[in-house]
Amino acid sequence: MGVKKFIDSVIEFLNLDSFKMLSKKKSIKNLLRQLRNRRAKIYRKLKENADNSKKKKELLEELEIIAIQIKKGKKILDDLDA
Repeated sequence: MGVKKFIDSVIEFLNLDSFKMLSKKKSIKNLLRQLRNRRAKIYRKLKENADNSKKKKELLEELEIIAIQIKKGKKILDDLDA
């Protein structure tokens, strides 16, 4: 996945309207920080909604998507550093 395509997919996933495209590395670092914040919010919601199985399942699916996007972002960032 290319850098531009990754950035576009994460912006769409996070529903960011006012995202400034700086340099590639800064943009990816910013998006990774936002993904980590989103992951932390989901963990907090999971603790609150431990008894609601339907909501828990949705949160776990979203958590999987975020984990995959963080992994892709780290790989792209490493490729840019190399």
